[in-house]
Amino acid sequence: MTYIISGIQQVGIGVANVHEGFKWYNNNFGMDIPIFEEAAEANLMLPYTGGKPHKRHAILAINMKGGGGFEIWQYTSRTPQACAFKPQLGDLGLFCAKIKTENITASFEFLKSKGVKMLGNISKNPVGKQHFFIEDAFGNLFEIIEDNVWFGKGLKETGGPVGMIIGVKNIEKSIKFYSDILGYDKVLYNGEGSYDDLSVLPGGSVTAKRAILTHSKERVGPFSKLFGNSYIELVEAKNYTPRNIFENRFWGDLGFIHLCFDIKNMAALKTACEAAGHPFTVDGGSGFEMGEAAGHFTYIEDPDGTLIEFVETKKIPIMKKWAWYLDLKKRAPEKPLPNWMLKALAMNRKKV
Repeated sequence: MTYIISGIQQVGIGVANVHEGFKWYNNNFGMDIPIFEEAAEANLMLPYTGGKPHKRHAILAINMKGGGGFEIWQYTSRTPQACAFKPQLGDLGLFCAKIKTENITASFEFLKSKGVKMLGNISKNPVGKQHFFIEDAFGNLFEIIEDNVWFGKGLKETGGPVGMIIGVKNIEKSIKFYSDILGYDKVLYNGEGSYDDLSVLPGGSVTAKRAILTHSKERVGPFSKLFGNSYIELVEAKNYTPRNIFENRFWGDLGFIHLCFDIKNMAALKTACEAAGHPFTVDGGSGFEMGEAAGHFTYIEDPDGTLIEFVETKKIPIMKKWAWYLDLKKRAPEKPLPNWMLKALAMNRKKV
């Protein structure tokens, strides 16, 4: 059996205070269901943490409406470092996370009423989808974009993350990477120019190659219905020399630290990544536990060193109050979990 990608499991976000981060994303994006919370030592990411283990506190939160989650991550043994410069469109790495909404106007007005920093107004991307951009309280960029794939009920119009805008050096090389390994084999748009809808972003007047990708096949696997569709948008600056957003910093420092995919069959994935020239740079082993959840995590780098995480989930808490934990090891890997079972996660909703 080959490997299965169920979708974007989560976007990792480095913050200075994990509880302030959870509160902001809960109140503004409806990321109100914590899957785990744990304070421990991160001792498996040494290639990206200066060769030393560091203590951290993390919360993984999801939105029952669908999309991926946020892994909100704070160093506790060191002061997390901000990027030394203001990242510009085309800089290398995870630049802007995509958050889906079922009502673009209502989301715009709601976030505006909350005092969120709005970057321009609602516009359309080259695919014809309405979207707008914001900057959160911690300096991270988000694209709020309309979508019509939903899972359950949430308390906001927005769902979870459904993709990322990523700065790259060579767009053709990156399209091949995200297509061959991650299944983003359908090109919705591929062009070059200066884009009005991106002009509100830092460095948004740059001339760039731009590609918007999705997957031609519907995702399968345990959490595929929850995660839904997702998109990768690649930007290669043509009249600007890009910098690496995480240059001279550690994984876990402030900003978007990784893009994580939920997978099945880590052994087959390892073989495929090695064959494609992108071997695992971190392998956490099959017995890794994080709070109430357990699984096997690994990392690879995209052609420009951007960190992609894979997690093969083994166990998650469904109803913590009654100690109901779901063991995924014996389930058919391609079969989605029943909707009622995933919707039971809403029993863990936390208001702050």
